[in-house]
Amino acid sequence: MNFAKLGLIEPLLRTLQQLDYTTPTPVQAKAIPAVLAGRDLMAAAQTGTGKTAGFALPVLQRLALEGEKVASNSIRALVLVPTRELAEQVHNNVREYAEHLPLSTYAVYGGVSINPQMMRLRRGVDLLVATPGRLLDLFRQNAVKFNQVQTLVLDEADRMLDLGFAEEPAIGVRRAAPQAPDAVVFCHVL
Repeated sequence: MNFAKLGLIEPLLRTLQQLDYTTPTPVQAKAIPAVLAGRDLMAAAQTGTGKTAGFALPVLQRLALEGEKVASNSIRALVLVPTRELAEQVHNNVREYAEHLPLSTYAVYGGVSINPQMMRLRRGVDLLVATPGRLLDLFRQNAVKFNQVQTLVLDEADRMLDLGFAEEPAIGVRRAAPQAPDAVVFCHVL
């Protein structure tokens, strides 16, 4: 099995080759086709099994091939993560995967000034990685709109639920989107 057989487009395959990704992990082999098909997905996997590529690659492909250009203050895909550190890590991976695609990505999280984040969101973002608290702050200030969200990813959803974080923003996104976005839920297992 290789990534081309999973249905990924050439720009993503080129990036994977540059990153020396040769064979999909089991979670990637199951997740990529499901997300490409627009199906809701729930998966549990350990750290280091390729979960981020498992959701990011097909979400990026769908954003590149489907939908309208992102509008001001809008986002087309949202990845919720429990911590600032994970937001930075996931965004770095997403940015690498999107290198050969005409898409914008960004990460928002607390512990830093909100103003630069609000300014960046004015241009719209195709894929936003966010912590729940900062996302709610931005939403309450009308700095981010969910009217174009096609896909909602909850990464380490179990941890966010344990911390009491995920429910409010996830429900808010699903209510605010004109159509219920595809849901991709990844849980961490030991």
